[in-house]
Amino acid sequence: MGSFKALQTSENADGRFETRVLEREIEELPAGEVLIRVRYSSLNYKDALSASGNRGVTRNFPHTPGIDAAGVVAESSVSEFAAGDEVIVTGYDLGMNTAGGFGQYIRVPAAWVIKRPAGLSLRDAMVLGTAGLTAALCVDKLEQAGLEPGDDPVLVTGATGGVGSIAVALLASLGYNVAAVTGKADQADFLNRLGAKQVVERGALQAGLEKPILKEQWAGAVDTVGGEILFNVVKSLRRGASVACCGLTAGTSFQANVLPFILRGVNLLGVDSVEIPLITKASMWDKLSLQWKLPNLDELVHEITLQELPDAIERILAGQQVGRVLVRLD
Repeated sequence: MGSFKALQTSENADGRFETRVLEREIEELPAGEVLIRVRYSSLNYKDALSASGNRGVTRNFPHTPGIDAAGVVAESSVSEFAAGDEVIVTGYDLGMNTAGGFGQYIRVPAAWVIKRPAGLSLRDAMVLGTAGLTAALCVDKLEQAGLEPGDDPVLVTGATGGVGSIAVALLASLGYNVAAVTGKADQADFLNRLGAKQVVERGALQAGLEKPILKEQWAGAVDTVGGEILFNVVKSLRRGASVACCGLTAGTSFQANVLPFILRGVNLLGVDSVEIPLITKASMWDKLSLQWKLPNLDELVHEITLQELPDAIERILAGQQVGRVLVRLD
């Protein structure tokens, strides 16, 4: 039927993993109702874990990572989609145990696919990608819990990362006074350009770990890192405020106590962007294409080719990625 280029991670005989761009056959793709010619993908931390052989993300190798894909339908066996439709796929099993968006073609179930919103190009959709969807879900949950513009400041941890940078830009565009947390002091100008009014050094969020409760500071927060930093954020929320939790780069656990919850009535809101219903994803994409459309997407992104992707994977694993990495699949 034809060949295409894809990034593939393979396990060598000595147990080491190797990632390279090679030719694959379309016939090798898994079963699914929709075959898509991928035009753009994006690089997420989960993609880097898959590409490095992390079996908590991907069980079997060789494998093509890429949890995001935007492209054009090449073939469809269902009436909902026709050849030529521009579509988006994020999450579910894409790029985990199903060949993902780091290949020029994917074949997936129709239940994973949404049509591109009219207000976003395929490129812009992948500048956002799963990171943008996650940031939007966090802001939506905070607002459902009562956060409103004028309730300031709102904290964003891991602010130079994919989710964090979009959360900063989105909250700022909605009129919030954003405090951006980072361990990269040299990126303060980047965060200010996204709309952050205050840049907080990460070490300040690690002080007071031994204390059961901290001074009230934040009207709300988006936490992308987890670990002890997350609980220090919880301990410093204002009365009745909420933090939306969506990440784990600082760890999956923390030493918690109930005092912030019973003395201040704060809320810890979990956010999942992978397995949520397709209708919820479509609703968030519509928001990101209309009333939540970001004017400064180019401030967020660095564009690379498929051939440049292995080096970019090494950078994100080393904690050196800033903003979003867009992958162009020519």
